[in-house]
Amino acid sequence: MPPSQSKMMRDALRGKGLLVAYAPFEGEQYGFRLAGNIKWALDAGCYFYSRVPGLDLVDSVEPVPIDNL
Repeated sequence: MPPSQSKMMRDALRGKGLLVAYAPFEGEQYGFRLAGNIKWALDAGCYFYSRVPGLDLVDSVEPVPIDNL
């Protein structure tokens, strides 16, 4: 998805008061190709899905800004 479409989706979700985390990846396009980006995306997903219900992760991961949390 082009960055402009991703930003439009982010803004629409944010505007409706829904939870959203936006993390663009330089050098990636329609899928992840770089191992570091794949790991970061998986960690970010775990962080997002743990914060929504207020759970603690066993392993430490880099926090991701979550709008409307």
